[in-house]
Amino acid sequence: MTRYNSWPLGNLPEEWRRPEPDLIRTLGYKWEDPRDIIDIFEKKLAAYAGSKFAVSVDCDSNALFLALKYRNGNGEISIPRNTYVSVPMQIYHAGYTPVLRDEKWVGIYELAPLEIYDSAVRFTKGMFVGGNALQVLSFQIKKRVPIGRGGAILTNDEEAYRWLKLATYDGRDLSSAYTEASHIKSLGWHYYMTPEDAARGIWLMDQLPEVNTDTGSFENYPDLSQWPIIRNLVGEF
Repeated sequence: MTRYNSWPLGNLPEEWRRPEPDLIRTLGYKWEDPRDIIDIFEKKLAAYAGSKFAVSVDCDSNALFLALKYRNGNGEISIPRNTYVSVPMQIYHAGYTPVLRDEKWVGIYELAPLEIYDSAVRFTKGMFVGGNALQVLSFQIKKRVPIGRGGAILTNDEEAYRWLKLATYDGRDLSSAYTEASHIKSLGWHYYMTPEDAARGIWLMDQLPEVNTDTGSFENYPDLSQWPIIRNLVGEF
């Protein structure tokens, strides 16, 4: 397999490097190219959550956006009125119309009717809802896996997995050389998680209990229907 810019091309001086990739070596993880670390983290996430696949990204909001783009639709998407402000924004940016509903959710809720689930405040063993779901995670500093920034999408759908992997990295097939015409497989976005962040995620998960309580619910978020800029985005509710 030809790897693009394999390690250590462009290697930083040792004193400038982040320590996490070398740290996980001491824990028994083996990697040659730094992108191997991302694969390790994604497989670890999927095994923990109970999904067949996981795709890591640079933040939860971008994960939601990509899940919406993969569904490739339009029309109205219903979400709870008490949630994080980025959610209706991503729905709007992806070409849909957000609609707010009353729901006393805890840990997870659906972007209905698309079977996209926002579980930014849930991280526990076996958390994947199953079926045709695309389930979005967050690794923001206040979450159970506090990488500082990052997110992921869980899925059982291999087609979705392959599309999302390309989409997160500018549509690039990283198993081929950058100079090959076939290297770009699709239009994409620059949303990938860095190997250093993935290594931190591996280290944190190794210290995490299997069972964890949710870190948020509807009670932790304001009523977005009261915010003028969001009211301009939403449909009837």
